[in-house]
Amino acid sequence: MMKFGVIVFPGSNCDDDMVHVLGDVLGQEVVKIWHKEHALPAGFTTDDCIVLPGGFSYGDYVRAGAIAQFSPVMQAVKAHAAAGGYVFGVCNGFQILCESHLLPGVLLRNANQKFICKNVWLKTVTQHSAITADLDLNQPLCIPIAHAEGRYYADAATLDALEANDQVLFRYCTPDGDVNTEANPNGAERNIAGICNAQRNVFGMMPHPERASESVLGNTDGLGMFQSLVAQIMAS
Repeated sequence: MMKFGVIVFPGSNCDDDMVHVLGDVLGQEVVKIWHKEHALPAGFTTDDCIVLPGGFSYGDYVRAGAIAQFSPVMQAVKAHAAAGGYVFGVCNGFQILCESHLLPGVLLRNANQKFICKNVWLKTVTQHSAITADLDLNQPLCIPIAHAEGRYYADAATLDALEANDQVLFRYCTPDGDVNTEANPNGAERNIAGICNAQRNVFGMMPHPERASESVLGNTDGLGMFQSLVAQIMAS
């Protein structure tokens, strides 16, 4: 069993969803960590994972994730990542990771300038990460999105480096797995929906796998990401 710490910021609203999936569905040890904490709970090691859940931290004032990056707990999260510990950010969590420079790039307002809430299809691009190692590259995943600032952007040099280093985890695609403009819900550069850092221990994605991890919800396409993460870390 590994430990998960779910960070709670003012405005987080997917923290309980994440705690439920990690604890009740996967049977792992999970604790909530308030954003004003200056250290991770005792006993956390680099084999454990910190999760930044979705929501609207600090009301998305200034821009999504811009204020949350200054929360006291983020220094501990950065130290955990620098030591090789795992960090996973979903939606607002991805935005915070980019604002904190734990991941490259930024999340801009959707191309249509509207909040988008719907199911999308994702193509797993690589198995060279803990959250994608056990996923099928040929099986598109149906995962919900719910964001206003989900358009991944980075300059061409950064995008080229991400691709050269195999750091792109997911791209928006059609139900048949085709990556094209029509399948891109928010205008993200190169249809990018999720990435990891060069050290491959920090992951971020805009879609919500925790909302597609139980049969009672009619969709378990997101469960494999969490199962892969746990299996890979516990086997390391």
